[in-house]
Amino acid sequence: MKIALAQLNYHIGNFEANTQKIIQAIYEAKQQNADLVVFSELAVCGYPASDFLEFSEFIALCEQSVKEITKVCTDTDIACIIGLPTKNPKVKGKDLYNAAYFIEKGEVKAVVNKALLPNYDVFDEYRYFEPATSFKCIDFMGQKIALTICEDLWNINDNPMYVDCPMDVLMQEKPDLMINIAASPFSYNHDEERVLILGDNCKKYKLPLFYVNQIGAQTEIIFDGGSLVFDKDGSLMDEMPYFSEALKVYEFKDGKVQGLSPIIHNPQNDVEQIYDALILGIKDYFQKSGFSKAVLGLSGGIDSAVVCALASEALGVDNVMAVLMPSEYSTDHSIKDALDLVKNSGCKHEIIPIKEATVAFENMMDPVFQDLPFNLTEENIQARCRAIVVMAISNKFGYILLNTSNKSECAVGYGTLYGDMAGAIGVLGDVYKTQVYKLAEYINRKHEIIPQNSILKPPSAELRPGQKDSDSLPEYDVLDKILFQYIELQKSSSAIIAQGFDEALVYCILKMVNNAEFKRYQTPPILRVSPKAFGTGRRMPIVGKYLS
Repeated sequence: MKIALAQLNYHIGNFEANTQKIIQAIYEAKQQNADLVVFSELAVCGYPASDFLEFSEFIALCEQSVKEITKVCTDTDIACIIGLPTKNPKVKGKDLYNAAYFIEKGEVKAVVNKALLPNYDVFDEYRYFEPATSFKCIDFMGQKIALTICEDLWNINDNPMYVDCPMDVLMQEKPDLMINIAASPFSYNHDEERVLILGDNCKKYKLPLFYVNQIGAQTEIIFDGGSLVFDKDGSLMDEMPYFSEALKVYEFKDGKVQGLSPIIHNPQNDVEQIYDALILGIKDYFQKSGFSKAVLGLSGGIDSAVVCALASEALGVDNVMAVLMPSEYSTDHSIKDALDLVKNSGCKHEIIPIKEATVAFENMMDPVFQDLPFNLTEENIQARCRAIVVMAISNKFGYILLNTSNKSECAVGYGTLYGDMAGAIGVLGDVYKTQVYKLAEYINRKHEIIPQNSILKPPSAELRPGQKDSDSLPEYDVLDKILFQYIELQKSSSAIIAQGFDEALVYCILKMVNNAEFKRYQTPPILRVSPKAFGTGRRMPIVGKYLS
């Protein structure tokens, strides 16, 4: 039996495009003499479809697409496994199942429903789907296939949503191989965990595994592909590309994957993975939203320089507009650094000074402010003037504004709401400042794009004379370590202090994080590259006071 794994990039709700992509893959698999082609979880509609799933027409369009796919499978004489939402025929329970169809000879010969419905981080499947409670193998070409959907093969036996582990039940039928279809989101440490857990399942059940994941970005959630094939002792036999579409055919015979020798998973380092993920995230956000051109404010600092370089790579330099908006506090070297970045990257640029605008606002507010001294208010007016400029360009020319705030700033609220926190998509909002420096070095790996001065100089918002980030924040190498413990690892203040961090500093930072929640509720979606990003995967009350 020859099995094709189709690792594709889907577009949520774009049934015409998804169906054509699937059909094209079926023809390609058939040309390579495959007997079975396997697609990922909820491939027909895209993942996660969220509240689209509550529209009956959306589900009907899924079924209509499957009819087209079934016809092609019939015409080409190839079997197919494909993920889609299906109606729950029972009155009790949720309206839908997260399902997989096994299609053979013009018919849906088997339907497999997902049991373990993740309800953590970015996942919210239990909101829409009913968990499966019965499991049965699929007979095909004299082989018994144990088909599971994503988490159902992650060995979570004590989940309260179902009594039995799907594979434990399926093993009673003595299957010959496992197939798992998934929509497993990217984070920079997830590929190693994925390989380890799936390999352990092969060892446990003494069965080979064909695992297919999707690729592509769906707003903030990024899928990295990396579909996998294991033999029955858990050895990794093949690993499909990361961050790109691919289709590959494997021969399964006599209980083994033929023609392959074990390989070692050799992951990219974190920075390389983050870079590839951000490029894909920017590219898909624009393509799937129907946009092509980006605008951003370019300050001469490292964050905006990295975003500009990433956008230029993802969208092409002709589609990126960098706007330099110097104020009376902007230094000459910052303007030069920004212009050097423009020269190095080749993107378009405009220089629009904001001094005239800020003076006009300050004069307008004089009757109200009277003789009160210069403070954060005037600093924020500068940032909001810049937002007005880039949004005006966005409106006039159809550019989409990229937000350049990093995760460290987002965490502690070091940014101006309706100012530098504006944008349609947050590019670096899940990348700590210390990681931004590493990204800059990676971007410069072949030749200088990010000016060295942008990397080496002390970071500053330049909203008052001589301002530096360190005036308001701890040094980033300390700040980021504490933030990582609190945000990614969800450690309490006492647990963080026990690691040797200064008690007053920990309480100060955690208070800043919690007090800034109202800002994060009003910022753009953020491309997710870590295990715990701001946005849908981290839901905190705005008025909460919990610090321990």
